[in-house]
Amino acid sequence: MGDRPLRVLVCGDVEGKINTLFNRVKAIQKKSGEFDLLFCVGNFFGSSPENEAEWEQYKSGAMKAPIHTYILGAANQETVKYFLSADGCELAENITYLGRRGVFTGASGLQIAYVSGTEAQHEPAPAYCFAPKDIAALLIPLVSSSKFKGVDILLTSQWPRGIWQYGNSPDICTKSCGTASIANLAEKLKPRYHFAGLEGTYYERLPYRNHMVLQESAQHVSRFIALASVNNASKKKYLYAFSIVPMKTMDPAELVKQPQDVTENPYRKTGKEAKKEKAAPAAAVDEEEPVVQFFFDLGKKQHQGSQGRKRPSEETRPSQHKQPRKPPCWFCLASPEVEKHLVVSIGTHCYVALAKGGLTPDHVLILPIGHYQSVVDLSSEVVEELEKYKTALKKLYKSKSCRCIMFERNYRSQHLQLQVVPVPMQNCATEDIKEAFILQAQEQQMELLEIPQHTDLKQIAQPGTPYFYVELDTGEKLFHRIKKNFPLQFGREVLASEAVLNMPSRADWKECKYTREEEEALAAKFRESFEPFDFSLLD
Repeated sequence: MGDRPLRVLVCGDVEGKINTLFNRVKAIQKKSGEFDLLFCVGNFFGSSPENEAEWEQYKSGAMKAPIHTYILGAANQETVKYFLSADGCELAENITYLGRRGVFTGASGLQIAYVSGTEAQHEPAPAYCFAPKDIAALLIPLVSSSKFKGVDILLTSQWPRGIWQYGNSPDICTKSCGTASIANLAEKLKPRYHFAGLEGTYYERLPYRNHMVLQESAQHVSRFIALASVNNASKKKYLYAFSIVPMKTMDPAELVKQPQDVTENPYRKTGKEAKKEKAAPAAAVDEEEPVVQFFFDLGKKQHQGSQGRKRPSEETRPSQHKQPRKPPCWFCLASPEVEKHLVVSIGTHCYVALAKGGLTPDHVLILPIGHYQSVVDLSSEVVEELEKYKTALKKLYKSKSCRCIMFERNYRSQHLQLQVVPVPMQNCATEDIKEAFILQAQEQQMELLEIPQHTDLKQIAQPGTPYFYVELDTGEKLFHRIKKNFPLQFGREVLASEAVLNMPSRADWKECKYTREEEEALAAKFRESFEPFDFSLLD
C-alpha cells in the first residue's frame, strides 16, 4: 500500500441547510477524528431568505466550514446566482466550487472527476445544465491515455440511468430516474466510488465489476452511492464516510480484489446495442457450457436484453455471423436470472440450491455468492463456509441412510458449482462408487487419480486449470486434469449408472425436469429436512 488512507465525507443535497450539515460534521469529527475532505453533490444552496442569510455568514467570514468542502454547481435556475464562474472558484473560506465539469487531483494523488447540474434538454444549455460537449471534454483527455484505469471518485448530481440493473433496487420509482449520459460517463470512467443526489433517497448499490469474466483481466470494482437531502423528514442517510487509498499508490493485486457480493456491470450493452459493439469471438461462446442440469435452466428462452437468446446446445453451434456478447454470470446470487425458489439456504459467503433436474429430490449445489470460477479460486473465508455446508449436508444425508458424494467440473463453466448427491447406503458401498468412477474414466481414456484425503486442491491445480474432482463420503478424493474433450455429463452419468443409483434414464437432466410448482414443493421439503443441520439459521 502507499500512503495512509484518506478519510472522506460525502453529502447529498444540502439545500441551504449549511449550519445543520457542518454541525453534523463537527459531531462526527469529535467522535471519530478528523476527516480530510467533504464533497457535496446535488443542490448545495437553497432559495429561501433564511437560506440566503445563513450563507451570508460563511461568505462574510463570520462563520467557517470545519473541513475542506468541495461542492458541485447549481442544479436548478434558482441557485445559479451563487455561482459567478463556470470554471470553479473559492466561494468562502474552506468552501470551493469545483466547476461545471473537470478533474480534481489532490496532493495525495486522489483523482476526482465531476459534472455539475442536470442534463440539458435543448441548446444552448442553461447555466445549471451540462451538455454533450461537457461530457466529451471530460472523457476524452482521460480515456485517450493507454495508462488510464479509472478514477477514484466520480461526483454527479444526477443518477446514471439503469444503475440498478443486475443489482439491488432503490426505494423510488425508476421510470424517469437518471440519465443515459451519466451512465455512459460512469461506464467509461470506471470510478471506484460514484456519488449522486437529487432523488431525495439513500441508495447504496451492490459493487459491480468493470471487466468481463474470463474474457478480460480483472479490474477494480465500482460502487454507486446516492444520498438523501440534509435533515430530511424520513431520516434517510445523507452523509457517507469512507477511507480510500488513491488508485495510483495501491498495490495492483489489492486494487482488483473482488468482494463477495460483486455483480455484473449495470451498463453492459444488451440487445441491439450489443450488436454495435465489438462482437465477442464465436469460440468464446462455444466455451460456455451447453445446457446442463445445473441450478439455472440455461436451455429455456430468457427475457430482458442479452438474455433474450437461447444458449447453444452441444449439437448446435452459433452462426458465424451472429456473435452475441457473453451475458451476465447465471450463478452469481445477485443475477436477475436466479430462480430464487430453488435456493434452500443462504450463508455469508455461500448458498445452497436444489439442482434443476436433479438426479434425486435431494440433489443440491453449493455455490459461492460472489463470483469464483472454481474451488481453487476461493478465498479462505469462503472455503471455510463451503466446508461447513459440506459437513451439514453429510449429516443430513447420513440421517437418511445415504452416502454424500460431491463433484466439481472446472471446465466450460464460469462459476463454481459443487454438486452434492445422496446415494442410498443400501444401493452400494463407497468402494463400488469409487470403482464406477475409475472404470468409466478408463473407458473414455481418462486418468482419474486418487489423491491424499487432506490434500488441498490448490496444491495440485493452479487457478484457471481445467479439472474434474470427486469427493466420496469417506473423504477419499479422485482428480482428473482436463486436457481436451471432457464429457460434460461425466459425473452425473457415473452416479446414474446401474452400479450406483441404478437410474440410467436420469443421466440426461433434460429428461428430469419438474414444473415450477413441483420445484417449489421439493425446495420446501428439502428446507424442512435440512433445517436441523443448517448452521446459517443460527448466525
